[in-house]
Amino acid sequence: MIRKRAAGLVGLALAAGALVQAEPATAAPTEGPGFCQLSLGSTTSEGDLILRTMYGVTPPGASPSRWGGKDLLPDNQLRVASGIGTQTNADQTGESRRQYVVLGSTLNLLTYTVNGFWGEVDPATVKRTAIGGGWGDVRYLESSRFNRGTTLVRQNMYAVLGDTILRWNVVNGTSFAQKTTYAGFSAVKTMTLISQTATYDTFLASTRLGALYTIRIPLTGKPVVKVVRRSTWQGFEALVADGITCGDNTIVVGVDKETGTPYLYEFGHANGTATVIKALGKVPRTFNEVAYSRVFADNQEYEQLFGE
Repeated sequence: MIRKRAAGLVGLALAAGALVQAEPATAAPTEGPGFCQLSLGSTTSEGDLILRTMYGVTPPGASPSRWGGKDLLPDNQLRVASGIGTQTNADQTGESRRQYVVLGSTLNLLTYTVNGFWGEVDPATVKRTAIGGGWGDVRYLESSRFNRGTTLVRQNMYAVLGDTILRWNVVNGTSFAQKTTYAGFSAVKTMTLISQTATYDTFLASTRLGALYTIRIPLTGKPVVKVVRRSTWQGFEALVADGITCGDNTIVVGVDKETGTPYLYEFGHANGTATVIKALGKVPRTFNEVAYSRVFADNQEYEQLFGE
């Protein structure tokens, strides 16, 4: 399987500009092709987006923090958020973005256009489309879009609520149908999407007691749950994964929201307790945001995850 990312991502991540954090930038790794990186979007309580890139080397590296857009959401309303899907315009001069967010108890689809690829948001394009209520207690949210080439084959929405993982088929972004529920997941603290195929999605999930599992959810049939580690993962309130630059591996950032501390890991191809996990260390940044999201091109087959 060929894995690639648009050229220039590292250069963009290190481009000059106003920073939102005072920590010194970490230079991009020089090992050449093959080092892992994760494009991270962090949303503040004021509804502003911060963009960062994590580098999977030892010790971990990180780009300067850059504004990705201000006042995208109302103050103090965000509870959980999905990944941030992007689509570059035909002239290669900017992009559109889409993200699902729970504001209060309402699920919304947030869409907007950016001039360039950072934070020059066209305010006239910012739109929050309300989808439905009753989402206030959801503790994890993600959308999985599976493409062949640039053609969307399927889109599914996932949420964790109480002891249940819920899944919907999504049509045209805001039409939810064929709700499916899977009970028995009350111990799940948070999850992150690590693998996508035409017939299933796989998540890496941590529990309140510190265990780490993979949960494969097929389009038909019951979830397949495998233990990866039995302890020590309870400290993270958020996990975000990417694997586009990692071959069969996956880069994962775990965020301890109580201390604002992010830690970076590189996972081998998921295989239960035989999964190789390399702890890269503490990322040289302090995270104080509400929600953390993978940033990816959501209409490109090569941006799909292959962690299991």
